Amino acid sequence: MITVEQVRALALTLPRTSEHLIRDRVKFRVGAIVYVAFSRDETVMGFAFPKEERAALVASEPAKFHLPGESDMRFNWVHAWTSALDEPEMRELVVEAWRMVVPKKVAAARLGL
Repeated sequence: MITVEQVRALALTLPRTSEHLIRDRVKFRVGAIVYVAFSRDETVMGFAFPKEERAALVASEPAKFHLPGESDMRFNWVHAWTSALDEPEMRELVVEAWRMVVPKKVAAARLGL
């Protein structure tokens, strides 16, 4: 199980990230683009993920991942149950979501690519 505190500890080390509390929901974003957000009760972590790959991710582990609500299907977004994620997996999901929203040169500098 992962927590908001674990995600915060990672996300705030990623360049250009800021944390916001919007309608009682913790969100991490770069500029105006949210790349990780939690449900109000912190049982669900939403994260940026390529649209063309999300059906395969959900199908691969349906007890862990699920699609967002109908109104959010237009975004590059997937949800995961926080109780089903471990820290290494969370780290990978958060970093990859962040990479989707920052310039390639910023990601390359941070990740040593």
